[in-house]
Amino acid sequence: MADPRITRLAHVLSDYCLDVQPGQVIVVTGSPLADPLLRAVYQRILERGAQPLPQIFMPGLNELYIRHAHEAVLDRPNPLAQHLYETIDGIVQIRSTSHTRELASVDPARLKRSRAAEASIVKTFMDRSSRGELRWVIAQFPTDAQAQDADMGPLAYEEFVYRACHVDGDDDPVAYWQSFRASQQRICDWLKGRKTVTVRSANVDLKLSIDGRVFINADGRNNMPDGEVFTGPVEESVEGWIRFTYPAIFSGREVDGVELRFESGRVVKADARKDPEFLQSVLDTDAGARYLGEFAIGTNYGVDRFTRNILFDEKIGGTLHLALGASYPGTGAKNESSVHWDMVCDMREDSEIAADGEVFYRNGRLVI
Repeated sequence: MADPRITRLAHVLSDYCLDVQPGQVIVVTGSPLADPLLRAVYQRILERGAQPLPQIFMPGLNELYIRHAHEAVLDRPNPLAQHLYETIDGIVQIRSTSHTRELASVDPARLKRSRAAEASIVKTFMDRSSRGELRWVIAQFPTDAQAQDADMGPLAYEEFVYRACHVDGDDDPVAYWQSFRASQQRICDWLKGRKTVTVRSANVDLKLSIDGRVFINADGRNNMPDGEVFTGPVEESVEGWIRFTYPAIFSGREVDGVELRFESGRVVKADARKDPEFLQSVLDTDAGARYLGEFAIGTNYGVDRFTRNILFDEKIGGTLHLALGASYPGTGAKNESSVHWDMVCDMREDSEIAADGEVFYRNGRLVI
């Protein structure tokens, strides 16, 4: 018997997140580990009159590629990915892995070259999605590997994932996310037209400009689960420092105790307790990797623990996160990079965030 939570999640991804329409072409990606959800999403897209294109990736292929691709291949954008991102109407990415540290031991220099080769694809994706031409959503199918990273048993992690997506009960999950969208929009509306944000806590002392920038209501249409409001700061405006309280994970590498100092928007000093060399290599990927592409506040208080999965961790209620690298053009930001690295900081004690001098967030909660 099919798990009803999987069927409900497939309906959320197709009907709410992508709003799939007849005749559209929708890519569905994932590994064989996500077979039940991939099939359910595939079926639902067909039921809505669209054409699903499955892209199933075998575990371990990324490691093989980085290790063994000839340099000319490593430096070339994936031509199939480039074509798809230029032409498709939507994409559902189901994250599911048997090993969350697949790329942890590959040569960082080769990984950096591979990321740099993807810059044109990232730009195409960002541009088309900001214009509303490409709908996309990322979701998680629970696996034992992710449960281990979260220090949870497989059943407990499975319950955590489906509870966070609000597909584990009898209520209509599409209706829930529609309501969530409306309630969170008031935050974005309050921030509209503000010019300067300051952040203060034991781990943060930052000032940045949001003049002319738009705050986006992250309401489940691109991530499932979701729960954040974000923008892209004025690129050269960021001043100050931040110490991230949770490990920062990128390409399967965990960097703990990251501290960054900004001057005129650029990271001028970076350190970490664990793997500082990898941190520096990512910062040196391209010119945009040292600038912020995102400033965001996590608003999903149902995501109540750190799981080493950024799809969930950046949504933790009572946190903020910054992303180094590529910005989302829909925010009005302009930073370009093949990097987009989210890093999370707990704000639940002795903290304030103010806009134009007016405090709107204190100790992990909105106060407006």
